Amino acid sequence: MTNAVIVDAIRTPSGKGKPGGQLSEIHPAELLSAVLRGLIDRTGIDPALIDDVIGGCVGQAGEQALNITRSAVLGAGFPETVPATTIDRQCGSSQQAAHFAAQGVISGAYDIAIACGVESMSRVPMGTASMGKNAFGPGVAARYSEGLVGQGISAELIAARWKFDRTALDEFSARSHARAAAADFSSEILPVAVGPDTQATADETVRPTTDVNGLAGLKPSFYDERLAQRFPEIDWRITPGNSSPLTDGASGVLIMSEEKAAALGLRPRARFHGFAVTGSDPLLMLTGVVPATRKVLDKAGLSIDAIDTYEVNEAFAPVPLVWQHEFGADPERLNPRGGAIALGHPLGGSGTRLLTTMLNQLEQTGGRYGLQTMCEGGGMANATIIERL
Repeated sequence: MTNAVIVDAIRTPSGKGKPGGQLSEIHPAELLSAVLRGLIDRTGIDPALIDDVIGGCVGQAGEQALNITRSAVLGAGFPETVPATTIDRQCGSSQQAAHFAAQGVISGAYDIAIACGVESMSRVPMGTASMGKNAFGPGVAARYSEGLVGQGISAELIAARWKFDRTALDEFSARSHARAAAADFSSEILPVAVGPDTQATADETVRPTTDVNGLAGLKPSFYDERLAQRFPEIDWRITPGNSSPLTDGASGVLIMSEEKAAALGLRPRARFHGFAVTGSDPLLMLTGVVPATRKVLDKAGLSIDAIDTYEVNEAFAPVPLVWQHEFGADPERLNPRGGAIALGHPLGGSGTRLLTTMLNQLEQTGGRYGLQTMCEGGGMANATIIERL
């Protein structure tokens, strides 16, 4: 079987997803173009050799509409012969892009592909794509007659059912900031020009001084009187401090067959070892990381203890906490460089961001296996295992 290997992986720094954020003046297609050019500049490959570019983006409206990945390919100066497509698996969009790219290599359909993702939440706010309309349709409404809820309420339900109190959520969040502040991201961050003589080189959302006392003063984000009556078990513990901030960012991974890497004189950094994707309860939509992880471990024939680092997307603090609880996982291996609560969550760009960070963690620590999983809107999750080479 052909192995799909990672030759390079980079990301932009995070920018606050609001006007005035450090990346907010950059068109999202140009933000992704910068990542694509960066992969070419760092590896020296001829972009004409790329069989496909698969990008993730959730808010495919406005400046992110009309296949933004193709716009980024053209804006990056790639030959017009290089195709591109944009996919939406909600928060896991670019992780799914990596799956599709690697699976294309393994099948023999591709020799070289780029998986990538972008989201500019300052320029295309969350929810823009639905234009205020009911995106679910009557069949979903009939099936879930009591009504589905937003992700914030799902996070509240998870915290209540697994009995994670406010202190536990805030302690985890403070740890995320502390770990991110202590990490060395220089090998994975692509500096982005934000002015004639200015570059963004560091994540804008990391707050090194964050502590539990400060987080304790924040008010719940999602309290709703009607939902409080429907879900009396909720104690309203989810705040801006234990949730991922809205951010701008892009990331990308250069994937090819082991044989093609050898022919080009490139050193593979890791190989894809396992893939899984699963659906889950759309009410508790954030718990899909648990069955997705079980599925990928079973497929790979590995135990959780064989994994050297885990990247579980920190959409909200209860998500990695419930994952850790269900697997009895070592907390020291869980998001050791911080996670989305500190680094931000640019939706379509987060999947390959986590993959980039996980790869660099394995290289810096000498670990062998890394496992990544992300919860996704609508009740889904992806899981990926890579092996450092």
